[in-house]
This record gives sequence, structure tokens and C-alpha cells, in this order.
Amino acid sequence: MASSETVIEAGLAESQYWRDLWRYRELFYFLAWRDLLTRYKQTAFGVAWAVIRPLLTTAILTFAFSRIAGLSSGAVPYALFVFAAQVPWQFFANSVGDSSLSLIGNSQLITKVYFPRIIIPGASLLPAVVDLLIMMAILGGLMAWYAFIPSWQILFLPLFALLAFIAALGVGVWMSAFTVKYRDFRFITTFLIQFGVYVSPVGFDSRIVPQGWRHVYALNPLVGAIDGFRWSLFRGAQPLRADELAISAAVAVLVLLIGVRHFRHTEKGFADVI
Repeated sequence: MASSETVIEAGLAESQYWRDLWRYRELFYFLAWRDLLTRYKQTAFGVAWAVIRPLLTTAILTFAFSRIAGLSSGAVPYALFVFAAQVPWQFFANSVGDSSLSLIGNSQLITKVYFPRIIIPGASLLPAVVDLLIMMAILGGLMAWYAFIPSWQILFLPLFALLAFIAALGVGVWMSAFTVKYRDFRFITTFLIQFGVYVSPVGFDSRIVPQGWRHVYALNPLVGAIDGFRWSLFRGAQPLRADELAISAAVAVLVLLIGVRHFRHTEKGFADVI
């Protein structure tokens, strides 16, 4: 009597793959909650680190760009100006750093059972979301300290947070797939994050970029997110240029689409090389 066997293969059909994301939603919740507990339980400073790191980075960047370089932030205190940019930037950096290593950290799960692998880098973003909320609370306290009251423009703040999320998910998914095959990629990711804080307008106003280079500079999706955060929070901040914001948003969406496409193309071989 002929034996029958069932072959489980990731994404036999595109529609089935995306439907599986909903079917395996409990696994997403479990991985996200586990990553969150690991972030705050197995560290010496716990939640305090989410407060200390952005404050320390803000102090360093404020000293470097304001005191040494002599740059101005207009009517906004420089420390507040920098910390507002730290919110989307730290979210992006934390998300990419965590998601790039997420597949390697879950290698035993990947080699034992089928599920849409994109769940893993997606779930790894939850700790960064919590850090984002903590930083938003600190930012609110700093704005109260400096007596800065936002105007109606703050209603657009979630849209710029979404832009940072799209950019982080796109780059994170891409880097996680590369890191599975090329383990040295984790060092490249660390370098890019360290370098990125200086090429993104975190410690300075993007208006210092020459006008002829502004569209090129806007190819960095964090430019739109950071400028948008400042515009949403501070009265009289740099007006947003629709063309530059559109470029940043388009690049973020393009990176996400290409990243997901590359991930889907390579994930069938993750169990063989991880």
C-alpha cells in the first residue's frame, strides 16, 4: 500500500502565505511578549536604560553640534530640539538592531516548525515600540519643563511615527534575511546605525543642507520622519516641504516592499543555512 506524506512548504501560494500570518497571530503575540520581557528583565538597568540612553545621547549631540559646531535650533532649546529627533531615530535604530538578529536568535524554532518567518522580525519591533512610548513620555515632560505647548499640528504626529515604523520594518526585514546567510552582516548593521545618527538630522536642523542637495538628502526616510516630528511638536518650526516629505515616504514604502520581497524569496532556505 503506497504511503502518503504531507509536505509543508513556506508560501506555496502568496494568498495562503499572507493568510497564515493571521492563523499564526498567537505565535506573533508570544514572540513579541517574550522579546519584551527579555529586554527589560535580563538587563542590569531594565526600563531605566530606555531613559538613560536617549538622555545621554541628547547631551552629547547638544554639546557637539550646539557648543562646538555653533549650530542653532531657532526658538527651541537645543536639547529639546535634539531629543524630539531622538524619538523616531532611537525607535528606528532599536527596531533595526533587534530585527536584524531575530532570525538567528530563533534558529531552533525555524528548523522545527513551519510558520511565516516574517513574524519573527515583525514581533521583534514590540520592545522598540515600548521604548518609543517611554521616550514620548519623557519628551512630554521636557516640553512641560521648557513651557513648550504644541499646536494643532500635533495631530499629525502619528503619521510621522508611522513613517518611522515603515522605514524600520523595511530595513529590519531586509537586514534579518541578509544576516541569516551572511553572519558578518550584523557588524554592517551596527556600523550603519552608528553612522546613521550623523547623516540623519538628529543633532542638527536639516535646513543646513544646501538647497541643491535637499532632494538627495530626503532619500533618507528618517529625514521626513524627524522633520515631521519637530514640525508637529514645535510652533514656528521649519515648515515641511511636501516634495521632500513625499520623497522620504516613497523611499520608506519602497524599502519595505523590496525588503519583504527579498525576505519571501529567501526564507525557504533559512532552515538550511541558519
